[in-house]
Amino acid sequence: MCPGVSPGKRESVLGIGLMVLAALCNASASVLQRAASKHEDRSDQFSLRMFWDLAQRPAWVFGILTMLTGFLLHAVSISISQIALVQPLLIAELPFTIILAAITFHLRVTRRDWTAVAMASLGVAAFVGALAPHGGSAYEVDPWTWALAIGATLVGVGALVVLGYRGRDEHRAVWLGIATGGIFGLNSSLIAGVGASVAHGGSLLSTWQTYGVALIAPTSFFLLQNALAAGNLVASQPGLTLTNPLVAVAYGLVVFNEQTRHGVFLAIAIAGVLSIAGGTVLLSRSTLLQHSSAADTPEQGPPPAPGRPASGPPD
Repeated sequence: MCPGVSPGKRESVLGIGLMVLAALCNASASVLQRAASKHEDRSDQFSLRMFWDLAQRPAWVFGILTMLTGFLLHAVSISISQIALVQPLLIAELPFTIILAAITFHLRVTRRDWTAVAMASLGVAAFVGALAPHGGSAYEVDPWTWALAIGATLVGVGALVVLGYRGRDEHRAVWLGIATGGIFGLNSSLIAGVGASVAHGGSLLSTWQTYGVALIAPTSFFLLQNALAAGNLVASQPGLTLTNPLVAVAYGLVVFNEQTRHGVFLAIAIAGVLSIAGGTVLLSRSTLLQHSSAADTPEQGPPPAPGRPASGPPD
């Protein structure tokens, strides 16, 4: 225990450290699960058969264990710190994932791709850092506000799932990645509600948000696996990683009534939003999103002619 440091600051520092570790675990889990699911037949997506096949692959099982470790670190982090402070740190998952995926799948990530990732990630950091949300409480939110917020989130996620289901190849992965990030953000907000209730003397089993997490978690898992199977990680990971903290921060500001800074900080926040938009547009034009994801499943087509390289990125 450090003298002169308040308990609140110690909890904030611990929460930050745990969230960064959670981001690294999530990145590792995404790469492991993508390695296992990249050879799945596209016709098996959105079916239980895909999960049966994946469960027999060690890389997928180890990826799930790593994901659960990240989930526990994440839950502890947002339980001991303000959600709007630590949740945006999950953006570290994006560069972690791209680096690990580039090494594992021998991806040719261009300078423009890295610029897009940096713009989007720094945009989220600038947005949240400038607003510096504070105060508020998930414990004091009335049931009707919760119901309205959850309903709006589920409608948005449902629309994105429809777009993903109708999409093809990497574009399917993009939409499903955003949908998964949205449902993850909702799950994080519910976990914050659980932590707030327990902190005020409530029981874990008597808190309704606990059962909300139990219902939302399987849906999150289902969407995640389909997003990872749909296309390469450069397609699915940006939406998954960036939408998650943005939704969680929205809950912090709108639902939990957290306060923000104004004046010049508002201008910085707006600049952050523009950076996110610019990075998203730039990444949408990446050559890695223009190839069919069937290119990384050689068993679905004949091998290339001798002396002719296969088209498309390795992942």
